[in-house]
Amino acid sequence: MELYPLTFRPIIKDKIWGGHRLHTILGKEFGNLPNGGESWEISGVDGNISVVTNGALAGKTLNEVIATFGANLMGHAVIDEFGYDFPLLIKFIDANDNLSVQVHPDDEMAQAIHGCKGKTEMWYVLASDGDGKLISGFSQKIDSVKYNTLVRDSKFLDVINSVPVQAGDVFFIPSGHIHGIGKGVMVAEIQQTSDITYRVFDYNRVDANGKGRELHVDAASKALNFGDLSTGKIDYELIRNKRAKLIDCKYFNTGIIKITDEIQRDYSAIDSFIILMCVEGGVTIDDKYTLELGQTILVPACMKNVKITPKTESKLLEVYIP
Repeated sequence: MELYPLTFRPIIKDKIWGGHRLHTILGKEFGNLPNGGESWEISGVDGNISVVTNGALAGKTLNEVIATFGANLMGHAVIDEFGYDFPLLIKFIDANDNLSVQVHPDDEMAQAIHGCKGKTEMWYVLASDGDGKLISGFSQKIDSVKYNTLVRDSKFLDVINSVPVQAGDVFFIPSGHIHGIGKGVMVAEIQQTSDITYRVFDYNRVDANGKGRELHVDAASKALNFGDLSTGKIDYELIRNKRAKLIDCKYFNTGIIKITDEIQRDYSAIDSFIILMCVEGGVTIDDKYTLELGQTILVPACMKNVKITPKTESKLLEVYIP
């Protein structure tokens, strides 16, 4: 069997802060869930393995496809580095309320404590209602002593950057970087395959039973880079029908393509799968596969030339392992 571009069933996560735009704007089905905070588009996280929805492999899990096709799907270099574990988790996130202020551990800390990878990630802002903001980076240098005092006195937000955002803004969030998504903001998120988050502050929120969510103040103190004063915002310039680089780190290389005319993408120099996320408009891939706003497709590493035809002016995030 020849490999082909794969689509997957979204895994919807009900979140206390979630809303409905994943359904109303991106077309995700929630089933019986009251809110949709996250849509996991491609996941190799244990207990949340993506399932193929198109073609001859429909019904197969991502892990089964990797086991069958190996480097033809993943790329030889990716297999050498990560084995048969899919190295990225791809999401859409809708914040109807503020997410917790949080931090993720690096690989060394996550491996020692949790036996898994750490989490470096990025955001592409899809929408920002009203005065939507992102929490990102410290506004001043602090140390662990001041950190504990600020947390105790509920003044932690006083030392963190609050950044107004609009659609198209891009942020890089390495492990150790304090961050949070603000109310009214919807993002595409690309991250390492990890679900480890340490919450520092959750806006004193309680659930239906009057219970607050667990915080991880001590663990976060060990994970935080207290000297990180960057907002993480990435400046870039769109190039019509060409790829503009957004982020190139050791975990992922992400670019954006503004497509107004048919283009050919040559992946012969890339020894990795390619992920395409539609963040505006809609396109067809090789005249066979449709990619609409909010949809994601996995192009196997063995496919070295791909034709992309826009239905209207469109924007795609293009992601691979460097």
